[in-house]
Amino acid sequence: MTAEQLEEQGFAPYYIDHTAGIWPQAAGGFPFSASQFQSTGDPIADLYEDMAAEQKARLTYDNILRLVKDPEVCDPIRFLREREIIHFQRFGEAMRVVQDNLDSRNFYAFNPAFDGLDGGGCSCGCRK
Repeated sequence: MTAEQLEEQGFAPYYIDHTAGIWPQAAGGFPFSASQFQSTGDPIADLYEDMAAEQKARLTYDNILRLVKDPEVCDPIRFLREREIIHFQRFGEAMRVVQDNLDSRNFYAFNPAFDGLDGGGCSCGCRK
């Protein structure tokens, strides 16, 4: 593109900062940041976060497919959508493995291994 074409298309600021290089950013123009990763160290919370992210991505692809009719765009979007579905299923399988290996009385409330409560009871002294 010429400098004039860059300006006409609104790419001049991007070109100034990145030339023709790829700069990962959201559709809204916000640059990628590691702060977008959600990680608590608790496998249940993290797997639910992962599953939600896959569903949100699938929804985005669904929305694109509702609006775009060009097969050269739709075919790769369909592939990406299928990939999100598979990822969601694999995270769900991992969730089942984690849940099967935790104390079923409390795997939604807390992780006793993290809280040091393996011997029984919560920190208030009860035996829940």
